[in-house]
Amino acid sequence: MADVVAKERKILVAIDEGEESAYALSWCLKNIVVENSKDTLVPLYAKPPRAVYPALDGTGYLFSSDIMATMDRYSNEVAECVIEKAKKLCRELNDVKVDMRIEHGDPRDVICQMAEKLGVDMVVMGSHGYGAIKRAFLGSVSNHCAQNLKCPVLIVKTPKSAAVNK
Repeated sequence: MADVVAKERKILVAIDEGEESAYALSWCLKNIVVENSKDTLVPLYAKPPRAVYPALDGTGYLFSSDIMATMDRYSNEVAECVIEKAKKLCRELNDVKVDMRIEHGDPRDVICQMAEKLGVDMVVMGSHGYGAIKRAFLGSVSNHCAQNLKCPVLIVKTPKSAAVNK
């Protein structure tokens, strides 16, 4: 019997600061990524753009450059924390390439653009489990990706027992 050669797969996993994405990454590592394979795992953090503020806040004061620098520093710290958490989860893999990515922009757009640009075989993402009202205001990143991507999109729901602060 001939040896079956496994296809080299590229799997994008959308990560953010939420427990849902950490659970989705863990689930992917246990159930999809095969050790000693030629799989490439692409954890992707979409760093939201800085909100655009008018020069004056509501009280008529100018935002100082110190405040803007503090906001940027906080945003960078969040990104570093998310990436470190993902690296810890991926450390135990053998012979699986990990291509950690940070991109800037709306997560809906970033995930779709990177999935197409990198030609991934699958996108894995967590579900925040928003109710209908919250989803109507915030929009669902996972729903947007499932509707717009050409590759399979796996949405991993966090079990209620594993959910934190829900």
